[in-house]
Amino acid sequence: MKLRSPILFVLIAVILTFFAFYPPYDQAEKEAALMQSIMTGLTYYHYQPQEINDEFSEKFYDLYLERLDAGKRWLTQKDVDMLEAYEYKLDDEAKQGSYAFLTTAIQHQQAGIDKSQEYYRAFLSKPFDFNTDEVVEMDGDKKGFAKDDNELKEYWRKQMKYETLTRLADKMKDKEEEHEDYKDMSMADMEAEARKETLKVYDDWYARLNKRKRHDHVSTYLNSFTNIFDPHTGYFEPVDRENFNIGMSGKLKGIGARLMSDGDFTKVSEVIVGGPAWKKGELDKDDKIIKVAQTADEEPVDLTGMVLDDVVQLIRGEPGTTVHLWIKKVDGSVEEISIVRDVVIIEDSYAKSLILETEDNNNIGYIRLPRFYGDYQNPNGRQCSDDIRTELDKLKGENVKGVILDLRDNGGGYLSEVVKMSGLFIESGPVVQVKNRGRRPQVLEDEDPRVHYDGPVVVMVNQFSASASEILAAALQDYDRAVIVGTSNSTHGKGTVQRFWDLDNAIQGHNEIKPLGSIKLTIQNYYRVNGGSVQLKGVTPDIIIPNNNFYLETGEKEHEHPLEYSEITPATYVQNVYHLENLSRVKESSIYRIKKSPAFQKIDETAKRRKMQRDDSEYTLNLESFETEQDEFEVLSKEYKDLLDKEVLTNIRNLNVDVVDMASADESKVARNDEWLKNIKKDVYLEETLNIMKDMIKFQ
Repeated sequence: MKLRSPILFVLIAVILTFFAFYPPYDQAEKEAALMQSIMTGLTYYHYQPQEINDEFSEKFYDLYLERLDAGKRWLTQKDVDMLEAYEYKLDDEAKQGSYAFLTTAIQHQQAGIDKSQEYYRAFLSKPFDFNTDEVVEMDGDKKGFAKDDNELKEYWRKQMKYETLTRLADKMKDKEEEHEDYKDMSMADMEAEARKETLKVYDDWYARLNKRKRHDHVSTYLNSFTNIFDPHTGYFEPVDRENFNIGMSGKLKGIGARLMSDGDFTKVSEVIVGGPAWKKGELDKDDKIIKVAQTADEEPVDLTGMVLDDVVQLIRGEPGTTVHLWIKKVDGSVEEISIVRDVVIIEDSYAKSLILETEDNNNIGYIRLPRFYGDYQNPNGRQCSDDIRTELDKLKGENVKGVILDLRDNGGGYLSEVVKMSGLFIESGPVVQVKNRGRRPQVLEDEDPRVHYDGPVVVMVNQFSASASEILAAALQDYDRAVIVGTSNSTHGKGTVQRFWDLDNAIQGHNEIKPLGSIKLTIQNYYRVNGGSVQLKGVTPDIIIPNNNFYLETGEKEHEHPLEYSEITPATYVQNVYHLENLSRVKESSIYRIKKSPAFQKIDETAKRRKMQRDDSEYTLNLESFETEQDEFEVLSKEYKDLLDKEVLTNIRNLNVDVVDMASADESKVARNDEWLKNIKKDVYLEETLNIMKDMIKFQ
């Protein structure tokens, strides 16, 4: 976002005045600078700024307390009573740049963590009695804070009993099925092993909790502050911003390996195909990285006990530089290897397509788009609108009669990309309207009169299709250019636009406290060309195919402190590319098929059961009752999985040009493609969407 000069000068003046009285010299001053900079950015640039007063303080306190102990695992009511002294003081602390409440809250949380570790270790040191009739409440929102340590201890007893019970039930089933490891094991031994496994899970979790640093707590605190403005305004530490950019661009600078914490160690969870580590061939999945150095002569840094983000920062680096790693292999041997860093392309982040062959040779193109990505830090970077144009060209080269664009689980991305992408399907005209605070709406238009694809289009969405996905679906729906097919009553319902603002830009000098990080600010609301908003409401599909989350409440409206729904004047829009005729007939045919489908009947049954389970969060701690419930659930679950494990789309293939490319691809890429095809063939939602497309062609 380009900053307006007068506002920028005022912003810098405010912050420099603060530093004149409070010169930064330690961590406390950095934290104060963070809060002051964030408050200034929110005041000047947020779409709907708020007054920082006692009412704000109360909301801030409630949200942070919820995040401090959402599961009611660590704090007692006595702790909460002590923290309540700050309930109406957090606005004053924010203005002063002080963190007395945070420091106190961390102390209470850590004390609760320490004593709860004693609780669970004590309970897991001796056998449980699973013959008694009692239940445990697993939903933190339905529980009050424990009134004292005795009640908290009782919660932990039930929690550990439940965790052990679930593992014991699994072992009993393995014994029933004469699994080699359990067929001769006694009940007492299985129960002991279940407790041992539970202990390891919790010890590993608590080890991660105890690795947290002060800045981790500050980050949570600052995000609680910014989230009072809206759920999508937040603070990003430098590493978080870097990870965000990687997700949006589909590439990173490093060795090409995904890492995970494994106790005190860092383990390789995946070696990315085509990356430097994959090319070198010395790093494998499940290897543990125990030391790292930037040069061969440098004393290596021991990574034991280090938090994952810090490890990642040591291993990532600029292309062409070398990193030296000490690797502990699965067999226990230790090797020293060196890898030259490079730009790593994450291919699964990008658009890709297939051909859905039909019995009447009206082949249909299928495009999967995981995000509206773009690499705007690189003038020659990859943009999803260009990739979709390329995929459409490839599909037209095979004379497809229609295109299905899959935006399921697509959480959005760059606004500029969705405007360009929408223009591929319509003549020039408005795509979306955006409104800044205090300004008239601005219409963002496709200015290219060319139409890249003029055939029938279906857009697939679900409850996790958000933001840019909703803009494209709404635009093509308003233009009557595409049929929107969804697996929920509406898409996510995010009708806001965000921009990053680097906090370092607000402070001249003072390099000793930088980098401060960034804030992602909601600066605009966006509106459909018909004047409506998707905020809270989402996009209502033309045709709905229920999935197993159908009855669960999801989306923007379930977030705390979302912006409200609003409407503006419609834009003027028209297109003469393709208009669907007989949508009512297409819809009726789909409803009929869904009602007659055994798969969708089972999906609806499963969805209702999931709703019931979500509402009933009390679980039995009686082994016999638990096994009965599990047996009933497994029967239904198996029926559901069996139905969805059948191939329903048999005539799916790669495009001819992609087959040629695949011939020279590495084995891993070929395997991933084969797995993708295998899963697509079982997609009952795509099967029904293909039937909808066939009806569109037939009834047109």
